[in-house]
Formats: sequence, C-alpha cells, structure tokens
Amino acid sequence: MKVSREQVALNRERIVETAARLFREKGYDGIGVSDLMKSAGLTHGGFYGHFESKEDLLAEAAAHALKKSVERWEGFMADGRDAALDKIRASYLSETHRDHPESGCAVTALGPDIGRLGDKARHAMTEGARGQIAVLQQLMPAEDAAEQRKQALAQYAAMVGAIVLARAVDDEALSAEVLAAARDALPR
Repeated sequence: MKVSREQVALNRERIVETAARLFREKGYDGIGVSDLMKSAGLTHGGFYGHFESKEDLLAEAAAHALKKSVERWEGFMADGRDAALDKIRASYLSETHRDHPESGCAVTALGPDIGRLGDKARHAMTEGARGQIAVLQQLMPAEDAAEQRKQALAQYAAMVGAIVLARAVDDEALSAEVLAAARDALPR
C-alpha cells in the first residue's frame, strides 16, 4: 500500500519528535534505531526511507529541539527584558530541567555525544546554540553589542555548565546549590 506524501511527512515528524525526546533522555548510544522506531509507532524498515543514518536523525532531532527552545525564549521576550530573563533563569536552571533531560535543552543532554560525531550533527548543535545565544544577547544589560555578546556567551556557558554539573553529582544538596548559584549569577 502506497503512503501519501502527507502521511510520509507526518511519519517523519513523528520520528523526529520521538528521537528528540529519546536522544535527550537516553543519549545517542542509549537508544537504537529499532527501539526508536517502535516508540514512534513505526517499523524499523521504514527508517531508511526517511534518514540516511542514525546520526542524520540525531542532527535533525537536535535542530528541532533547539528550534523549539529558541522559539520559547523569543516568546518570553514579549514580556520585556527582566521578565524574559527571569523566565529563562527559572525554567532552564530548575530542578525540573535537571531531572527531565528528555524535555530539556539538547545542548545539555547531547553536547558531549554530538561533539564526538560528524559535521552534520555538530552543525545542527552550533546553529541551535547560536539561536539561544542570540536571544540572551538581546537581553543582556550592556550598552555595547560586543559586550552584550560577551555577557550572553558567559551566561549561556554558565547555564549549560550548571545543568550538566547538577545532573552529574550524586549529592542533591550540592546539585540544588549549583542551580541556585547559577540563577543568582544571571544579570538582573
């Protein structure tokens, strides 16, 4: 039975959404194509009709997740600089984000994996990170664009690092302390 173009597009979208969640939850090596396709409600054999490789899917899934993150951050900007920074700070540097990588930032969940992969996956991560940094840059208090960029890069690195460290330690109090310190360090 031939599948319509619309159904092919819907299937691809379902695969990408599922992959974005599962790769962030389990890591690149933590989920195979067969289990990923099963989670998407599709057969393993259909995978290669959509993607050349698992790494190609990772690139698209990471780009998709980061695009949604950038859109959410841009939506926060409608409430003004201070409110946007507060929302980014509260959501990104939260225990919920720490405890649920499957619905969080692809940079914190997949950065080390993608850093070891090919150009396509690394490019997707680069573009997504650029988008998040651009939003932060617009929210930084400096008057000069170069200084705003410097502040945005520092804040972004601090946020990413805080989540990675908060997830890695086995001491709940230390983990919470790391998140709180990073929240307090963002400009107000």
